[in-house]
Amino acid sequence: MLRIAVPNKGSLADTAAQMLYEAGYTGRRDPKELIVADPRNGVEFFYLRPRDIATYVGSGALDVGITGRDLLLDSGSEAAEIAPLGFGESTFRFAGAPGAFSELTDLDGVRVATSYPGLVGDFLARHGVTAKLVKLDGAVESAVRLGVADAVADVVSTGSTLRKAGLDIFGPVILESDAVLIGSGVEKLGTQTLVRRLQGVLVARQYVLLDYDVPVERLEAATEVAPGFESPTVSPLHDPEWVAVRVMIPRTEMNHVMDELYALGARAILVSAIHAARL
Repeated sequence: MLRIAVPNKGSLADTAAQMLYEAGYTGRRDPKELIVADPRNGVEFFYLRPRDIATYVGSGALDVGITGRDLLLDSGSEAAEIAPLGFGESTFRFAGAPGAFSELTDLDGVRVATSYPGLVGDFLARHGVTAKLVKLDGAVESAVRLGVADAVADVVSTGSTLRKAGLDIFGPVILESDAVLIGSGVEKLGTQTLVRRLQGVLVARQYVLLDYDVPVERLEAATEVAPGFESPTVSPLHDPEWVAVRVMIPRTEMNHVMDELYALGARAILVSAIHAARL
């Protein structure tokens, strides 16, 4: 069986489980279960702490896993990224007391608190900056106020949490992270099927099917508005002056495309969700 590591808690856990379910796999029903076999699909799931997944996969104990790119890089594991999974986005930045720092080189010789010493240490080393890293498991934003560090390196979304702690963001982005599928480097039977299924879920979430009728004389203009993933499917109608068109379009563009097609003369414009796909 293909052995798959899945986050057992944290921000990635629920979305990862839902994505695997949409990909046709059987997950755990009891949140206390640590190992779940799915014989029909030839896989076995191991529910682990997100921070440990890269270590297990990199060692070869497990074949593939879902974790954050940040956790993969911080681990120093030999596991490698196979594919991004389109969720769990986060940005890592430096922050410090207002006016204390303005650029990366200002961190030379100072204390920087972070939950990701491997990731931050590698970033600083690549830029020729030597700082003393203070490892914390959480509440990094309090480190400056409590005197544990002079600056912090942490996940930033809106920056409101850091501002509430009296900190200003400075310097370059350390990392843009999201959830990724990682592998041990040894190709196992079932890995490519897993990748295709997960990519199919991403397509189903990002695209919709659009059906509409349009006069033949407007077909060329309509297909310029919505050219489709490869090419639209065009079918004749009983009225020879009209055709039916089916096309796949990005979900985020759905209403704009419908408006443009209607303005061109298209009618009976319908949108359908995609539940699964293989492209």
